[in-house]
Amino acid sequence: MTDEVTEKSDLEKSKDIISQLKEMHHYSKTNIEKLGEFWLLLDGELKQKENAEKLDILLTHQSAFHDALEALISDYEVECNRIENEAP
Repeated sequence: MTDEVTEKSDLEKSKDIISQLKEMHHYSKTNIEKLGEFWLLLDGELKQKENAEKLDILLTHQSAFHDALEALISDYEVECNRIENEAP
C-alpha cells in the first residue's frame, strides 16, 4: 500500500480560491452591517457627528471592497467555468 498524495490541478486550486473569496465576501457583508449599526448609534443616540462621519468613510470603503470582491468572484467563476468546459 502506497501513500500517494494527489496534487490538485490548477482548476481545483482556483476553485479553492473562489471558495475562500466567497467566505471573505460573506464576512465583508457582516462588517458592513455592523458598521451600519455603529454609525446609527454614533449619529443618533450618542450624538457624535464627527465620529459618525469618520465611520461613514470607513463604511464607504468597506462597501467598495465588498462590491469589488463580488465582481472578482463573478469574473473568476466565469473563467473557471470556461476552463472546465474546454478541458478534454
